Amino acid sequence: MKSFFEGIASLFTDFLFIPFDALRKEELTNWWLANGVNWVFIIICCVAMVYWVKQLYAHKANNEDTQDTTAHSFLK
Repeated sequence: MKSFFEGIASLFTDFLFIPFDALRKEELTNWWLANGVNWVFIIICCVAMVYWVKQLYAHKANNEDTQDTTAHSFLK
């Protein structure tokens, strides 16, 4: 069983983290490139937030937004 977990550890440290090790070494020369993965996630989150807010406004404009305080039985 121990060799199974050592194999998983070896898979991650020796193979799957190679791109992140390269980014870590790149940080000493180019900070923007090293943090490119973070910037991609930030952009994705911003786009998702804008889409979500637009959908909320669309539902509110169509009167589909019900704000009933008795939506749950424990609020009665």
